[in-house]
Amino acid sequence: MPKIGIIYGMETTFPPAVVDRINSKNSGAFAEHVRIGGIRMAEPTGYRVIIDRISHDIEFFRAYLKNATLTGTLVINNPFWWSADDKFFNYALASKLGVAVPNTVVLPHKAHPPGTTVQSMRNLIYPLNWDEVFDYIGFPAFLKPFSGGGWKNVHKVHSPHEFFDAYDQTGSLCMTLQTAVDFDEYFRCYVVGREKVRVMKYDPKQPHHLRYVKDGKASSRQLHDRIVQDALTLCRALGYDINTVEFAVERGIPYAIDFLNPAPDADAHSVGEANFEWIVENVAQLAIDKAMSNEQPQVEYRWQHFLAGHPATKTAAST
Repeated sequence: MPKIGIIYGMETTFPPAVVDRINSKNSGAFAEHVRIGGIRMAEPTGYRVIIDRISHDIEFFRAYLKNATLTGTLVINNPFWWSADDKFFNYALASKLGVAVPNTVVLPHKAHPPGTTVQSMRNLIYPLNWDEVFDYIGFPAFLKPFSGGGWKNVHKVHSPHEFFDAYDQTGSLCMTLQTAVDFDEYFRCYVVGREKVRVMKYDPKQPHHLRYVKDGKASSRQLHDRIVQDALTLCRALGYDINTVEFAVERGIPYAIDFLNPAPDADAHSVGEANFEWIVENVAQLAIDKAMSNEQPQVEYRWQHFLAGHPATKTAAST
């Protein structure tokens, strides 16, 4: 009987719900909570599928999952794919795919990363042409890490003065500066299996437990359909089996704001009962389908086709 495992951290609702749902289906696959000790190199895990909810935070688990992939386990999400990404790269890729994204620049570290000196930065233009950066981005803007999540170290700035005050606090973090979208609608989308999308109205200005708007819908069917298509386009290019894609809508254009979420929030208390049921059911079924399939692990990157400089199929601001 194929085994499905799940590894996780502080979550208390989603992992047990997925395990119970898989085991309730009598599909021929069995699910359990993974237990890990010392990892022997190139040793099979015994799992056909592992659902990963924690390796983005803990490198030990990422090492375990890469070794698992090497020995034949299908990992959701593939640790080679998501750990090769960062938010700046993803924005650049989205622009090549024709998905609307705000203007974004990546900035040098404010402080030297540990173990480096001024000599390590000898290829850096100094002083930087900040006027050129500000002309491209405009204000207001968001200063945020080029790889990170949970709104950590994110600053909204309205002027060069505010920018430099915030930038001075970032230390050795690598940061991006991005044009702020003056949105009138905002959506967070679950994408599962690169096929199924749940569009959820979302209010990032509210406390965490109130951000998901119950029964919220897009203002038009056209907007809804474009959000679904853009979410699928991104996740198929990036190779994510599970992801969330956030869109800020300004003047009818959905701008992709955040789509590097290899273990997206799926807590029943924050996403709400209906959204929780949807994500539990679809992740459980995805894991079963993979466990019962002949699929083999893959390590080539889904986005590698675009490294050859192939043009996008549509302009980023098209509607």
